[in-house]
Amino acid sequence: MKIRTDFVLKDIGQLLTMSGGNATGIGLVTDAALAIRDGSVVWAGSMSKLEANCSLQGDTEIVSAGGSVVTPGFVDSHTHPLFGATRQDEFAMRAAGADYEEIAAAGGGILNSVKRTRSASRAVLRENMKHHLSIMLSNGTTTVEAKSGYGLDLTTELKCLEVAGDVAGEVPQTIVPTFMGAHEIPEEFRGMPDEYIDYLITEVNPQIKDQGIAEFVDIFCEKGVFTPEQATRYLAASSEQGFSLKIHADEFYDTGGAAVAVMAGATSADHLLSISDENIQLIADSNTIATLLPGTALFLNKPFPPGRKLLDAGASVALATDFNPGSCFCDSMPLIVSLAVCRCGFTVEEALVSATANGAAALGLERRKGRLTPGFDADFVLWNCTDFRTIPYHLGSPDVLVVYCAGRKVYST
Repeated sequence: MKIRTDFVLKDIGQLLTMSGGNATGIGLVTDAALAIRDGSVVWAGSMSKLEANCSLQGDTEIVSAGGSVVTPGFVDSHTHPLFGATRQDEFAMRAAGADYEEIAAAGGGILNSVKRTRSASRAVLRENMKHHLSIMLSNGTTTVEAKSGYGLDLTTELKCLEVAGDVAGEVPQTIVPTFMGAHEIPEEFRGMPDEYIDYLITEVNPQIKDQGIAEFVDIFCEKGVFTPEQATRYLAASSEQGFSLKIHADEFYDTGGAAVAVMAGATSADHLLSISDENIQLIADSNTIATLLPGTALFLNKPFPPGRKLLDAGASVALATDFNPGSCFCDSMPLIVSLAVCRCGFTVEEALVSATANGAAALGLERRKGRLTPGFDADFVLWNCTDFRTIPYHLGSPDVLVVYCAGRKVYST
């Protein structure tokens, strides 16, 4: 029996289905077609087999891709889009020679964003988030994780996550909310990190969970922020409360955050610029996704994450922007893919899988997002090129023509 469809994209020069099941498995089909029903992929394959497999009715919408490349939409699995104001002044300080720690000591850094976000209206937070989501969409990003973490108190964290929920209903992308109250130690708990962890566990987490406004929790396990022991305690308690887990790990120092992630059963361990060889193997032998954020290394002038080592060890690796107002004001996944290839040792194929299928796995969406195979959401990008290798090759100039979410055109140039 032929498969019923309501939308067909034909004349695809190169279709990347990401069906290979490994780091290089882009599932390339040439001279291809993609069939969709009710916002989901129902068939993908060669144009020569389209009519034998799919029922094309009179009301089936048929669109020609004109020989272009088609890929799944990017899955940006690590972003911080809920903030009150930008921090370009700190960027200038960094350009003049100040490092991350010096800027924080001068009143900058995360606590600067906390002050501005606590005083920001919901309207400001909403417009900031929507503005940058629109830029992400124009760069081919169709699924976005959105962290809170610039409130660090119950009132502001609830405000931010409620705004994220409102915005999710207004934009075409899929938004995955993450509660990151453990992003820094707020001034009112300065010198009392354990007490702040207690506050999060007993007072904030339960309200976040009761309202159903975050799927994940995240914690910044880093020298001068939260220790591995504190991160372990927080993640264990959060897991018992029903949250899925993420962790900012081994960004500036090798604190063993990756090991904490594996022991806690975290879905992902993110950053990993300073991960040890021992913990590279540990994460490779686990189900935890290693999410790399090469834009942050570029922005902060730090060593790039050891992508090649992680891939060679057998780790599942995702790529994301780390879009945030302080340490990586970048909302372009194509640029991140280019950096992964140019500076982190990825092949083109590995980088594209990491930015789609593996990004979806880092959000627990590996059965819905990041591939163009039957049963997956029809989130895809038509590119103004005929060779997929052009995507990272054209540095800083994304060749996006059209973006679809759930089979619906949501952006075109």
